[in-house]
Amino acid sequence: MDNQNKQSTSPQGGTQGNRGNKNKMPRFNLSWIYLIIAVALGYLFFAGGDMQSAGTASKNVTYTVFKQYVEQGYANKVVASKDEGTVKMYVKPEHIRDVFQQGVEQTGKQPFVLAEIPSADKLDEFISAQQELGNFKGELSYKRTNDTFMQVFWNIFPLLLIIVVWIFIMRRMSGNGGVGGMGGIFNVGRSRAQLVEKGSENESKVTFKDVAGQASAKQEVQEIVEFLKNPTKFTDLGGKIPKGALLVGPPGTGKTLLAKAVAGEADVPFFSMSGSDFVEMFVGVGASRVRDLFRQAKEKAPCIIFIDEIDAVGRARSRNAMMGGNDERESTLNQLLTEMDGFGTNSGVIIMAATNRADILDKALLRAGRFDRQIHVDLPDLNERKAVFKVHLRPIKVDSSLDVDLLARQTPGFSGADIANVCNEAALIAARHGKQAVTKEDFLAAVDRIVGGLEKKTKVMTEEEKRTIALHEAGHATISWNLQYANPLIKVTIVPRGRALGAAWYLPEERQITTREQMLDEMCATLGGRAAEELFTGHISSGAMNDLERVTKQAYGMIAYMGMSEALPNLCYYSNDEYSWQRPYSEATAELIDKEVKRMIAEQYERAKQLLMEKRDGHKALADLLVEREVIFAEDVEKIFGKRPWISRTEELLEAQAEDENTETINEQQAEQQEQ
Repeated sequence: MDNQNKQSTSPQGGTQGNRGNKNKMPRFNLSWIYLIIAVALGYLFFAGGDMQSAGTASKNVTYTVFKQYVEQGYANKVVASKDEGTVKMYVKPEHIRDVFQQGVEQTGKQPFVLAEIPSADKLDEFISAQQELGNFKGELSYKRTNDTFMQVFWNIFPLLLIIVVWIFIMRRMSGNGGVGGMGGIFNVGRSRAQLVEKGSENESKVTFKDVAGQASAKQEVQEIVEFLKNPTKFTDLGGKIPKGALLVGPPGTGKTLLAKAVAGEADVPFFSMSGSDFVEMFVGVGASRVRDLFRQAKEKAPCIIFIDEIDAVGRARSRNAMMGGNDERESTLNQLLTEMDGFGTNSGVIIMAATNRADILDKALLRAGRFDRQIHVDLPDLNERKAVFKVHLRPIKVDSSLDVDLLARQTPGFSGADIANVCNEAALIAARHGKQAVTKEDFLAAVDRIVGGLEKKTKVMTEEEKRTIALHEAGHATISWNLQYANPLIKVTIVPRGRALGAAWYLPEERQITTREQMLDEMCATLGGRAAEELFTGHISSGAMNDLERVTKQAYGMIAYMGMSEALPNLCYYSNDEYSWQRPYSEATAELIDKEVKRMIAEQYERAKQLLMEKRDGHKALADLLVEREVIFAEDVEKIFGKRPWISRTEELLEAQAEDENTETINEQQAEQQEQ
């Protein structure tokens, strides 16, 4: 302890302490000047500018008392103000004690009393009368209010306001609050791309292991990373590094996730930004940011640039541009085209972009030499959904009996983002019920919640409405079970969900192509609800509106786009021209299309009614079971109609996959036995 005391009191310690105190001194800030100016202005404003009366006594009196003082000869000088309607009477030195009951030492040499006057004319008459009587020998003078300060203030205040607003804008545009923010106006054209590098704070933690499914897309982007890591492997054979790769696919399929995986795997700098970051309200800012982005990329080459949602800036240029107009988005796109494959060279810079609207992109942007590769990131199939589920189930406490194959079958058409949402929703449902692990029922409830909406068990329905809904849903189930190409049924419910009063869940076959017979069977099954209402209740309701909408769109697509009509065979009237304002067919053809749509829907409607009449007993039993239980499954339908004679392609794939897994297990067991 003594040694510590000696060190703290030594000169060296004192010097260090002084240095520490100096370092702790507050740094100069421009805000101090603003504060001093504000205090000074406030003082001047509240002081009223009457500095000459400081230290002088004053007294407020009534006009009657003022007249008494003048009549008694106390007044030395009278000064009136017409603007304020007041009068000051300066008291003679010999009468100061009579008025203030104090001496000159306390009141000053020129104390005064202040009174309000009724009018200037009456004050003039009174003072003139007192001068004639000899009570007042001084003079009456008038003066304007001392508004010099206010005049100066209102002349300077607008200029001060402009300066303050200008400094505030400069600081906000510079991105920091320092005094040097005035130079921020020159940084408007700077790129806002986020730089991701190995070892940096914003290093990407996502790798290709975190990207489930999408094997072909992952292979192509992985090849780009390998090219940057080991370019000689490709250049020795005469290959060139690709200029760009465009990730195209529906929303939620993992395009941005693939880009994050590239950033995590690559040993090169990775610039990431959104297409909307280029476009601003200032003219020329977008093109300037494109130039600055590629300038930074060239300095860091080899590197990767990723532009998410490139359709914000890469939309096809208008053919009818306004004369004399300057489209900021088009000038930004032109600069991007020039930087990607213009007169200059960008060796070692690879551009990756993502969009779900590739059809609206400019053709010059998609040509070879700019985006050499278009990588399609489609919705995951059955096996890929299973792999995606395994990735998202890692952080979730699931029950040991959970079947991932069942979850993959229950989610046809789901994207990776949808599957992540299902897993999260299932965990929330399990937690809401106080469970220790997430079970199969929680996942099925999560799928129903996402597809159909929240259950509305409190919705009031009459018995007649409930019976009609049961007949409607039983009609869908009956026809889909007895048609070869209709989607296999999973579950039927008459519990209201979202905006639907009832719903049926199916397991669509994952086809690459669809035949005319398959589409007609699906159309017939969709019309089964309306047909059942007409046959067994004698009237139709508004509950089939969604079914009719789907059938009508499907019929128009089959006839006008796919050439599946007998009257209009092998003709496609689909137009992908964004700027076309005319239909690619005549009025006579439009009338013929309408007739064909009506004929096709009417035929499938009659077909549905005939099938329902043939299976009317099973349909009635199914409807009664729905009214009783409100929810029935495929097993209940199988008990009524028997096993379906047709096996769907999905079921074939699952059976083949199970056989392969069993074969692999048997081979592994045999290999272990041979080793032993």
